[in-house]
Amino acid sequence: MHETKLPPNFLKIFGTAGARVAQSKQLRASGGAWLRLDGTNLLFDPGPGTLVHCWASEPPLNPAELDGVLLSHRHLDHSNDFNVMVEAMVEGGFRPHGIAAAPADALNGREPVFFNYLRSVVDKTLVLKAGSSFKVGEITVSTPVRHHHPVETYGFVFSSPGINFSVVTDTRYFPGLIEAYQGADLLILNVTFHKPFHGSRVFHLSLLEVEPLIQEISPQLTVLTHFGATMLRHDPQQLAEQLGNKLGKEVVAAYDGMLLDLDVFRHRS
Repeated sequence: MHETKLPPNFLKIFGTAGARVAQSKQLRASGGAWLRLDGTNLLFDPGPGTLVHCWASEPPLNPAELDGVLLSHRHLDHSNDFNVMVEAMVEGGFRPHGIAAAPADALNGREPVFFNYLRSVVDKTLVLKAGSSFKVGEITVSTPVRHHHPVETYGFVFSSPGINFSVVTDTRYFPGLIEAYQGADLLILNVTFHKPFHGSRVFHLSLLEVEPLIQEISPQLTVLTHFGATMLRHDPQQLAEQLGNKLGKEVVAAYDGMLLDLDVFRHRS
């Protein structure tokens, strides 16, 4: 039987469902993404089903190997399995270690996301803020700007020698995103809507609104993910190809279980 091997440095996107409808109907899988870079393992935005996806991966990804669990914001499609994954990371509390990081309203708000009994079994609980930066193992994690979203929300910049990549999570478009995520070799964009749509509680990027981000940041590769129902109806793969052709950039649509070899994007000295 052929054994699947993971590259030394990778990003695995467990699910590509964006927002409530796609998540609740499981039009695509929901769940976070696992980053392994220079021996450090981080998980971010563990939505519903993340733990199942870890063990169902080929080969399985053992949460006990994680060094940290990160949360961009408190909405359920991103946070549902936050406690589940922290508890799996510390093996039920029998091996305390690692960090948990989330915005203030997810940690200390009226309805905290992070359970108190788990806070004593991680090395640190970090409060994400605009402009904050911290190191986990060999990875530097930055949250350069607060996003325009109904709850406190931050994207991530992950860097290690020779590589810098950004995850632009849920937000309404604003020009400050370009400066915040400049320099990314790999750009992950949450693109929920096919066409711009904004309401009092709707703050998500559309396909049209990500064009200036891709053009100005100019990464080696842009990966679109977190698709809502309208994006799924129009075939994200085809839309990504059309967008890439239009901009003269490499753009792809993520799929459930997508594995990216990060050494492809690494600058060698």
